[in-house]
Amino acid sequence: MIRHILLIKFNSQATAEKLKDLRALFESMPDAVSGVESVEWGLNDSPEGKNQGYTHAVVMNFTDESARQAYLPHPAHDALKAVFIPLLDDIIVFDYTVD
Repeated sequence: MIRHILLIKFNSQATAEKLKDLRALFESMPDAVSGVESVEWGLNDSPEGKNQGYTHAVVMNFTDESARQAYLPHPAHDALKAVFIPLLDDIIVFDYTVD
């Protein structure tokens, strides 16, 4: 399994309604793209204050490397990026293989 983690800073264009729509798009990926096992969306609530302005996280699980490679150019991913990218201030993307 491949775990795909996004740590996200949104810009001022990211209204509550736009974030609700974006979350729905992310959460639709397991139905839209074969090999996407799950998607989690979360808002930072750490009391440590070390999030450096990153307010949201998305964690996606892919069945394997071929599933991740199929997702990257997939039309559903392109549609998600069309909504997501205009709302971004910054992002960290971190993937790893789960043993």
